[in-house]
Amino acid sequence: MTNAAPTTSFSDPSHAASAVIGLQWGDEGKGKLVDLLAKGHDAVVRYNGGANAGHSVVVRGERYSLHLVPSGILYPGKIAVIGNGVVVDPWKLIEELDGLAKRGVDTSGLVISSRAHAVLPYHKTEDALREDLLKRVGSERVPSGPDRPDAPAPVSEIGTTRRGIGPAYADKVQRASAVRMGDLSRPETLRDRIDVALTLKRPLLNAYGSGEILATDALVAQCSDVGARLAPMIKDTTYLLHGLLAQGKRVLFEGANGSLLDVDHGTYPYVTGSTCIAAGIGPGTGVPASRLGRVLGVMKAYSTRVGAGPMPTELADAVGELIRQRGREYGTTTGRPRRVGWLDLVAVKYAAMINGATGLVLTMLDVLSGMGEIKVCTAYEMGEKRTNEFPADAYELAKAKPVYESLAGFAQDLGACRRFADLPESARRYVEFIEGYVGVRAEVVSVGPDREQTIQR
Repeated sequence: MTNAAPTTSFSDPSHAASAVIGLQWGDEGKGKLVDLLAKGHDAVVRYNGGANAGHSVVVRGERYSLHLVPSGILYPGKIAVIGNGVVVDPWKLIEELDGLAKRGVDTSGLVISSRAHAVLPYHKTEDALREDLLKRVGSERVPSGPDRPDAPAPVSEIGTTRRGIGPAYADKVQRASAVRMGDLSRPETLRDRIDVALTLKRPLLNAYGSGEILATDALVAQCSDVGARLAPMIKDTTYLLHGLLAQGKRVLFEGANGSLLDVDHGTYPYVTGSTCIAAGIGPGTGVPASRLGRVLGVMKAYSTRVGAGPMPTELADAVGELIRQRGREYGTTTGRPRRVGWLDLVAVKYAAMINGATGLVLTMLDVLSGMGEIKVCTAYEMGEKRTNEFPADAYELAKAKPVYESLAGFAQDLGACRRFADLPESARRYVEFIEGYVGVRAEVVSVGPDREQTIQR
């Protein structure tokens, strides 16, 4: 029986502003939930991340992969906002918009913050160079072992998507060389910023043989061209959003990546470059967190991770491969196979706590169908100590050994279930076990990729 506190209905229209946040290492199924909720909202807003994030939405059997464009774009007439906290690759954005247009999707509702920072070609070059250097340094360092039990693991590549996200955020903080989307239509500002950036970066990049770096004139011309295409969409989105809220409109905030990849509260340094948790909505959009009425935390029925970093429940066996195949666990953005493991409730409870989650959304439950036994991590062994606290530090988390509880599996296909009561008893018990441990009610259970394969409680 769940100990979770009662909460308002999934479809409750009283919330002026709601947020959808990932509670794991990303890829939790946020896109499907945003797509479901968008129908009842007037605007959908991305507030963090960049083209490294990928949300998949299936509508009547047709799959859409979105990277920068908010998932609500699939509803005609909705306002879709890319907030100032996002780093935007303008060429990737145009490619995505053109791809959607070819499939008959109306993208006229897209608005881009003039304060969002641009990802430029040299950011991708820098990203790839750093990853290669880290990999090389890691291979040359002496690893920890029996003779050095307390030594940190060798430095290795972070496992980025090499899309330039981290370097773009770094330039944002360093200020002088950063280019914002509004600058793409200001030739003199654009030239000055790019000239400073190339002056600073070219010696380092050339020293490591990273290849030809564009000259200032060539890059300014490219940026001006793409800026002209996007100019009608670039606006002050902070006033836009506050204006919508003042009119009584409903706004949905869409988080990218996942809470355990948050730059401050994730498994540092194996994290992304932005604030992924709900607290990032304020700086990422200009709308204070006090306006949020609901925070829905999305989680898979198991765990996945892409890239480097510790993952206590990882399964490097036939069970893990079975889950990967059933769940189509390959990156939306990169196509890389995801690492797969049993559900880590220690991590999920931590993520729900730091987000102030008011409801859970459990996805991919159907993937576990046919498992005779399902394991769930409810604590860690850290040396001689047992704990149920999640250490948001890669070095500490690497020491964690999962403590499992075993639950009965279920054999039935769940794809046709539309009510919670339709689920087999063992599947319901699994959901209730999660609710009881995390202390938050599961408002939605997804039993397949399509919009219709959703149980709303």
